[in-house]
Amino acid sequence: MKALEGVRVLDLATLFAGPMAAMLLGDYGAEVIKVEHPAKPDPSRGHGPEGLWWKMLGRNKRAITLNLSTAEGQDLLVELAREADVVIENFRPGTLERWNLSYERLSEANPDLVLARVTGFGQFGPYAKRPGFGTLAEAMSGFAAMTGEPDGPPTLPPFGLADGICALATAFAVMTALRSGRGQVVDLSIIEPILTVLGAQPTIYDQLGVVPPRTGNRSVNNAPRNTYRCKDGSWVAVSTSAQSIAERVMILVGRPEVIGEPWFASGSGRVAHADELDGAVAAWVAEHTREEVMAAFERAQAAVAPVYDVRDIMADPQLAALDAITTVEDPELGPVRMQNVMFRLTGTPGEIRWTGRPHGADTDEVLGALGLTSEDLAALRDKGVV
Repeated sequence: MKALEGVRVLDLATLFAGPMAAMLLGDYGAEVIKVEHPAKPDPSRGHGPEGLWWKMLGRNKRAITLNLSTAEGQDLLVELAREADVVIENFRPGTLERWNLSYERLSEANPDLVLARVTGFGQFGPYAKRPGFGTLAEAMSGFAAMTGEPDGPPTLPPFGLADGICALATAFAVMTALRSGRGQVVDLSIIEPILTVLGAQPTIYDQLGVVPPRTGNRSVNNAPRNTYRCKDGSWVAVSTSAQSIAERVMILVGRPEVIGEPWFASGSGRVAHADELDGAVAAWVAEHTREEVMAAFERAQAAVAPVYDVRDIMADPQLAALDAITTVEDPELGPVRMQNVMFRLTGTPGEIRWTGRPHGADTDEVLGALGLTSEDLAALRDKGVV
């Protein structure tokens, strides 16, 4: 048994939070049916080089096509929803209602259905109708304002950070709703999960009026904390969130005398002397190769990590031991390496059963289970419904 075996999910969503949430549920055994427009496939099929994003994002999903703007397509979706546990969608608020696929209609067919609605800004409020993408959430959540060098511009991540965080939140929200045992709507905006993981900013501003500045790779809570260039040109990252680690680092880099300073006893005190502490660590690291730095920090039981690019990730022995990057057979590409399921369960482990399927590959099988014949499907194709 898989953890989510018996849970059926209809994935109507596109780019990226909703589909990734459905992927996470599929990784742990949910039956996920990806519903795409017959003539307009999910944009992730063409995202990135040679559509390789889809191979990951579409994994563990059966792929069907339905034109939800047609009455026949809407009726078929209602029939699919009748046997489903979850529907995930990310259209602008009001779109499902315009297609006669409101929650009222869906829940009439299936009172226990959970409808997860993922949008940029939620289902109501002055911004609800705006187009919503992760980039906008990264900007409006405060993330960009506090990211980057102090004298540089606000900085956006080069990947879908807000979407990924929202995907995790959506999967959690769906499981919470299912655990409640009652059909209901999950209303999730992309901006709220990233706003949550940014920490206590609103509380700090409310109580102290403090606006987080851009500090580059430094932290406002502890020092030394930064990236440092090694003798061989590679980089390492150092963190000293714990007092004991900060002490070990300064002993290692040859500055034990600072440990006795009164200001060294707190993270905020060390932050006030970040230039001095950073300078000492940077000077020591610059005299050693990355291999030497890693070995010395390990002996000292101090916290350090190499700054990896994807080549390093693919070759790292710890990640290999975890099978964090695993190999999956793909009918078109052969062996494909990708991120494995996100966590390990000893009793009901997750699994990548297959990579992203071709557009509409499972339409006949899935709709055939509703009682449609090959003649019915041919007629629907002629009308552009599937």
